[in-house]
Amino acid sequence: MHLLQSGVDISVIALWLGHESPTTTHQYVEADLAMKEKTLSRLQDPQIPSRRFRANDSLLDFLKNL
Repeated sequence: MHLLQSGVDISVIALWLGHESPTTTHQYVEADLAMKEKTLSRLQDPQIPSRRFRANDSLLDFLKNL
């Protein structure tokens, strides 16, 4: 965990721990809540307004007649 938090690449940590692949080491990233909080705090809200799909009358008629 300390290596991940210090910025050491996950593939290097996998080699040091003798893991067959970085996929095995990835569980440490999943377990590190402090790292997740730090990452989430860097995210910005998307500037794209959300759009909702509105079906037109012909599509609604088609679906009703199935």
